[in-house]
Amino acid sequence: MLAVSKFRTTVWRYYREQGRHDLPWRKTQDLYHILVSEVMLQQTQVHRVLPMYAEFTKRFPTARRLAAAPLSEVLKVWQGLGYNRRAKMLHQAAKEIEARPTRFDLEDSDVRSNLVGRLEALPGVGHYTARAVAAFAYNEDTIVIETNIRTAVIHHFFAERTDKVSDAEITEVLARALPRGGARDWYSALMDYGAHLKQIGISHNARTQASAKQSKFAGSLRQARGALLRELARGAQSAPHLRNLLGVDRRDQVNAALNALLTEGFLQKEKGKYRLAG
Repeated sequence: MLAVSKFRTTVWRYYREQGRHDLPWRKTQDLYHILVSEVMLQQTQVHRVLPMYAEFTKRFPTARRLAAAPLSEVLKVWQGLGYNRRAKMLHQAAKEIEARPTRFDLEDSDVRSNLVGRLEALPGVGHYTARAVAAFAYNEDTIVIETNIRTAVIHHFFAERTDKVSDAEITEVLARALPRGGARDWYSALMDYGAHLKQIGISHNARTQASAKQSKFAGSLRQARGALLRELARGAQSAPHLRNLLGVDRRDQVNAALNALLTEGFLQKEKGKYRLAG
């Protein structure tokens, strides 16, 4: 327990002196705003999210406003962040939140007993996001693990290990280190401290069993999907124009992306032209 005590002291000291206290999503406990920030921060750096978060929450300040907006408008505002599936799933999640607003009211004992499960049932909300939202919006004492937290824990508790560290082992440490009733500030501090370690050259992600290399973006189907959605954000476009958007060599790939986006409900096709859905 002494090691845990020293770990807490180190993390809190860093956060007190150098923490990112001005991040806008740390100045709110609103479920919707926290959810928007967490979805945006998936695989995206903080400095890229900041202006997009400001623009998105200005355009859609509440879950009700987002739920009522057409998907095409949501996708247009999202342009620049990538991973457009996140925007579509967030749009669907807002509709579910609005349809049953009492589903996340902690005055209800059933909600409190299964808050994470209810959050995880929302479209696009997985294991990590549900727990992060529970911690930051509701201050729930739950275990949250992401890349910066892994770095901090491995650096302090598994520095001498030569084999990979499992999330189960990291969970065990976090369960002992979590200050009960202080999850919101603790995880903010822990993420900032882990990010600091990475900035000074200390990163242990390759040593975790959860580590996975991201696929190359250039030339990928993901790049083709993003290019199509950016082009369609400008307005309706003809099929020949879209299929040649990335050149003749990638025509088949772009066509596959176009068909997938249509099937997934991102696009509509009318009179030979494609447009954003909604």
